Amino acid sequence: MALNLSDRHAWVIQSEIRNMSIECDKVNGINLSQGICDTMPPVVVRNAAKEAIDIGFNTYTRYDGLEDLRIEIAKKQKQFSKMEVDPEKEIVVSTGSTGALFCACFALLNPGDEVILFEPYYGYHLSTVIATQGVPVYVKTNPPDWSINFDELKKAITKRTKGIIINSPANPSGKVFKRWELEKIADLAIDHDLFVFTDEIYEHFVYDGRQHISLATLPGMKERTITVSGFSKTFSITGWRIGYAICDEKWAKAIGYFNDLFYVCAPAPLQMGVAKGLLEIKEEYYRTLSEIYKEKRDMLCNSLQKAGLFPHIPEGAYYVLADISKVPGKTSKERAMNILYKAGVACVPGEAFYHDGSGENLARFCFAKDDDILDEACRRLESIKF
Repeated sequence: MALNLSDRHAWVIQSEIRNMSIECDKVNGINLSQGICDTMPPVVVRNAAKEAIDIGFNTYTRYDGLEDLRIEIAKKQKQFSKMEVDPEKEIVVSTGSTGALFCACFALLNPGDEVILFEPYYGYHLSTVIATQGVPVYVKTNPPDWSINFDELKKAITKRTKGIIINSPANPSGKVFKRWELEKIADLAIDHDLFVFTDEIYEHFVYDGRQHISLATLPGMKERTITVSGFSKTFSITGWRIGYAICDEKWAKAIGYFNDLFYVCAPAPLQMGVAKGLLEIKEEYYRTLSEIYKEKRDMLCNSLQKAGLFPHIPEGAYYVLADISKVPGKTSKERAMNILYKAGVACVPGEAFYHDGSGENLARFCFAKDDDILDEACRRLESIKF
């Protein structure tokens, strides 16, 4: 028998986000393609992680995470989402929100189960469904406000549908789902007995008076919602990989067992750092976060407009989808490379967020950057004027 890769290797490919980061490095450009979030983490989070290492807190935690962290996550959910969560039975700490979603899909999906994704989607959501042998089904949201056609959503549900993935605030569109939209999705989930996987990693990045709503807080949704989030964005610790899933205890134990199998546990001292941050950081920090990132959003959108790359103003998260149809090129990848070569600024081609070649006139730009770096990126973009 010849040595070969498994059939599964074809299910997962290098993300276009990382591809553009690699291309950016080649020309020493400014990387607005990947949501690296290279602003500094809060001092209390950094110091607590260092202290945990120094005192020898470097061994395994329980498979579902450090007790102190699970308790603080439960407090956070009650404070910001009015969600009552049992930290002993309903929280699984994992290696980032992507790890939590991966474990949840392995625990709850069977091969051939259909899962609905809203386009434009986040590529890791799609890859997770495919890697767990689920079947993705696509429902487009429509600019400029990325509205949902609920007739199309109803048509997408079949006897094989097992779940829906929601990302709010959304990557890449910046859509913040409204309460009435979530209520309609909840009604469909209940009527058809579906799981809903909600990625809420950008919960604290909402702008212009909008409100983030956790789907699990709606009537009848707690038992069927898998709430996924983490601290990569809120505390600017994307490389720490501390995330979690919240769900009914019927599902949490199985998700935790897959977490144990794949990851054993999230890094122990880093869990301690996050727990201390949640305990000590005041509510003002989270309000200020939205204010700071709104300024960054407005700065980038203004520069994109001046460059002839017309932005769809995001309601939340920290990305901007811009119309790049004026940029020379036959595909969004060619246009994105043209922007990189001319301006020295990397973005993600819009085709990365659609399954069917849509998004050819779009690109995603990330504004989670230190002000000096974002200023320079904006200056470069304004200088090219397509």
